[in-house]
Amino acid sequence: MEVLSVASEIYPVIKTGGLADVAGALPGALEPAGVRMKVLLPGYPSVLNQVEAGAPVAVFDDLLGVRAELRPATSRGLDLLILDAPDLFAREGGPYLAANGYDHADNWRRFAALSLAGAKIAQGAVEGYRPDILHAHDWQAALAPVYLRFCGERSVKTVLTIHNLAFQGNFSASIFPELGLPEEAFSIDGVEFFGNVGFLKGGIFASDRVTTVSPTYAREILTEDGGMGLGGLLRMRGDAVCGIINGIDTAAWDPAGDPHLASHFDRKSLKKRDVNRNALIEEMGLEPDDGPIVAIVSRLTWQKGLDVVAEMAEAILDKGIRLVVEGTGDAQIEGAFQKLAVRHRGRIGVHIGYDEALSHRIQGGADAILIPSRFEPCGLTQLYGLRYGCIPMVTRVGGLADTVIDANYAALEAKCATGIIFEEASEASVLTAMDRLLDIYARPKLWRSMQQTAMQSDVSWTTSAKLYADLYRDMTKDDQE
Repeated sequence: MEVLSVASEIYPVIKTGGLADVAGALPGALEPAGVRMKVLLPGYPSVLNQVEAGAPVAVFDDLLGVRAELRPATSRGLDLLILDAPDLFAREGGPYLAANGYDHADNWRRFAALSLAGAKIAQGAVEGYRPDILHAHDWQAALAPVYLRFCGERSVKTVLTIHNLAFQGNFSASIFPELGLPEEAFSIDGVEFFGNVGFLKGGIFASDRVTTVSPTYAREILTEDGGMGLGGLLRMRGDAVCGIINGIDTAAWDPAGDPHLASHFDRKSLKKRDVNRNALIEEMGLEPDDGPIVAIVSRLTWQKGLDVVAEMAEAILDKGIRLVVEGTGDAQIEGAFQKLAVRHRGRIGVHIGYDEALSHRIQGGADAILIPSRFEPCGLTQLYGLRYGCIPMVTRVGGLADTVIDANYAALEAKCATGIIFEEASEASVLTAMDRLLDIYARPKLWRSMQQTAMQSDVSWTTSAKLYADLYRDMTKDDQE
């Protein structure tokens, strides 16, 4: 089976968040299930500088007003098609933000063009290649199923994966005439969304199936609050909507061989983990003492609940807990953590920015990782924590609830607890979770047992990849019969 994945980023080539990790891991995970996945990716300068792109396999003289070429490339086993369109992608800044920190003004055109290119490939634009499935990721690729539904031959089945419903790609209605869609597409049964153009809304309507990245989040987005304006449409799609939990790349995230760690370890040699803990204490300028180290590796945003943590951090420190923070996001939250690091030198270490190697060292050295999200489609950070024996402390939402087993009395007795779950991103809930952490941490044998249980968790793509492969085959079975 051939699947064309359309994504705005993919690890390890270009990454701003979890979407890249998923898009990068799926092709390899699906291969044992007999699924070959090719990935269409924008030709950002950083992408073209990293990969050796081949001669064009297709040329679009007028792709929403610009000239573009499709150039094949490979990177660490990934089979890529690069959309080389300098007018859209050859610029300073990141995939979505300009150098000044604001959205590129023409993001609507950039990602509509990516979607249109995906639809054209699905319709045979590349000689000798015709996928069975087009798999679009998030709003940046969500118009691909729309183009297939409204423009010309619809020869493939389509899947849209929602990685985070909060990012919908909503733009002024004034752009609609430039999208190359027929007039009937600007309707409730199309891309019209409260008088504007909704990329994700259109994709939800037009795709054969809609997936999101955890079963609990798939239920949450059907509600009025969780649906963020799209709950009614998602409910209308009924059984076409499902949740498949994310996995992680267990080769890249392997404490037994991670090149970023000072000491390698596994669940049977947890004592060696102490070397990483001591190295983290030194790197982050922490005072050495017997209390636990709680880490935060995250976007520093309201969604992640880190405004609450910044406000109450001193209450956490007063309990004898030290904090390590790595991330970037809202300037106000960044500033609050930086001030805390100055005021409580030795008790909290802060790195503003994202450093992949540092995130590995934090997971390998901290005792617990705090994820107090208000909503969380899946989350990967807690999966890394489980893999590295860094106990997740999470709110009971989305994929966090699906992947962590709370350390209640029964779970501890049964030796199946893998983390600490609390109810909401509030000071009271977080402090109660910290008290529970301290109670377990004070009993070394119980703590080590919980770490070992966490490290036994299956956080790979094996089961999830099979579910995706089954989904693809179910969608195409009528064509195969």
